Amino acid sequence: MVTSGRDPVRTRERILRAARREFVAKGFAGARVDAIARAASVNKRMLYHYFGDKEGLYRATLHEGIATNLDLVAAAPPDPADLLPFLLERASKRVDGIRLLQWEALSTGDRKPIAEEERRKAWVEGTERIRDAQRAGLLHRDLDAEYLVLALMALTIFPHAFPQLVRMVTRARLSDAEFQQRQARFLRRLGTYLRPKQDKP
Repeated sequence: MVTSGRDPVRTRERILRAARREFVAKGFAGARVDAIARAASVNKRMLYHYFGDKEGLYRATLHEGIATNLDLVAAAPPDPADLLPFLLERASKRVDGIRLLQWEALSTGDRKPIAEEERRKAWVEGTERIRDAQRAGLLHRDLDAEYLVLALMALTIFPHAFPQLVRMVTRARLSDAEFQQRQARFLRRLGTYLRPKQDKP
């Protein structure tokens, strides 16, 4: 049933929820506006009224992730032994966001991603937090901060992006309690090796 959208806030939120499900399932290229409108119980004209076009809808979906990333950077603990388990725990709650990144990587290639500059802000701030920790003596100063951010992302996002490889290497599923405990223990230990030498246990 198509609704009239008399409550603009709820209508917009409903469209965004439906859009996120569609983009996560099919990526930007594969997502269909008519499917999103149908799932949100609105007509396509109303969807275009709120978001302009498919790219505008995708941008609005990404904005939620941008805000979450900025919150994550602000809340991240500076001690690397705490930082890696923190990032792992946050990644486990954002599997949909990881799926969006996978679809984007497949479809974008070397082209500029949608909303790249807006999304870059969180990574710039995250890199500055790494540099702050280095200046404070919590992290090795000789580590390239930008590449360390990439490494931290890989360590915590990879298992959720490629669970089949996790199973091949460890013979465990992501949902297995033993795997989760081993992973958290490993990341915490690895974090201690990112500290300056005198701070290692």
